Amino acid sequence: MNLLFLYHLFFFGVYYTYAAFNPSDSKAYYSRPQMNDEWFHYFGTSTTFIDFLSWPFINLLGFSYEMMMVLFAWLGYLGFVYAYMFFRENIPIKIKVFKNFDLLVLTLFLPNMHFWTASLGKGAPIFLGLMMFAYALKNPKSRLVTLILGSVIIYFIRPHVFLFVAAGTVLGYMTGKEKISFGKKLLIYVGMIGGLILVQDQILGMAGLEESENLVSDFEDFSEDRSQGLSESGSGVAISDYPLPLKLFTFWFRPLFFDAPGVLGLIVSVENLLYLLLFIKILKKDFISFLKNSPMSVKMSLVVFFLSSFALTFVMSNLGIIMRQKSMVMYFLFFVIYYYLAQKKYDRIIKKRKLLKKRQKAKEAVVAME
Repeated sequence: MNLLFLYHLFFFGVYYTYAAFNPSDSKAYYSRPQMNDEWFHYFGTSTTFIDFLSWPFINLLGFSYEMMMVLFAWLGYLGFVYAYMFFRENIPIKIKVFKNFDLLVLTLFLPNMHFWTASLGKGAPIFLGLMMFAYALKNPKSRLVTLILGSVIIYFIRPHVFLFVAAGTVLGYMTGKEKISFGKKLLIYVGMIGGLILVQDQILGMAGLEESENLVSDFEDFSEDRSQGLSESGSGVAISDYPLPLKLFTFWFRPLFFDAPGVLGLIVSVENLLYLLLFIKILKKDFISFLKNSPMSVKMSLVVFFLSSFALTFVMSNLGIIMRQKSMVMYFLFFVIYYYLAQKKYDRIIKKRKLLKKRQKAKEAVVAME
């Protein structure tokens, strides 16, 4: 984790250098909180909430742009700390991929994940909130503060992602293989469903659907307009015209080398190739049976990943924004892949032990007969 901290700090330097020579939202996030003397003027969801978080540091503590960048980079690093605990606590078995690489280490050191979580903006705190939430679900009663704080961060930065997380959590608890006490289930159900009821207008309001009479039709109109607007940039792709499988493939694994936008795109293409190779590892016949018997954490992760991917593919048509947005949810896919490979390894170990035990008993029986 110390090495990971230095690695993340390096990417803070990379992003800071990148922002110095290119347009960056981080500059707007630093200037906006200085435009009003009232802190709660900025209290709200989405971009406004980042301004709300930044206001006291900038206006009361006198943080410079560089200090704010370091602060948010530190929040991003805390996200990786919670990600490590989430993975290691649920999956104690180490897995090697591509012959010599530890899967958890490889997952934690993916460059695109660090690039978008090492600067002033939404990326670092939303990643922290998601990983805090995922970590706290293992023991929600003893980690209630972490669970609530993670939920608040997710909701206020991206209300629609909170919707996906809540849905994934409820479905995970309903279908997971664990025997969970009624009290714990009640806590999760009431918290998640009750929270969604309370904030449904704000979530729908993100797409201007709070007064909609036909959510499906109006969402299609919103996503078409949003997709068309994003596609006008230099790295736009006609994703709105793709069939759903190709939309998902684009969101998860592009840009690849043939459509990489610039040097950054080429670097991300290498990482996307790794995503694709890891994803192929779960395209096996036994993956469905694994899912049926998987624990709550796996089912929750898969639901959050697919719901987020499904929704975002309808409004994303810009490879640059896709690279940034998917960093929120890819760790949920990595968790499912990691758990699947660990379960297979564990099953092989148990099978081998049973075979050795059987041979030992047979050998003892032969000795006894002699």
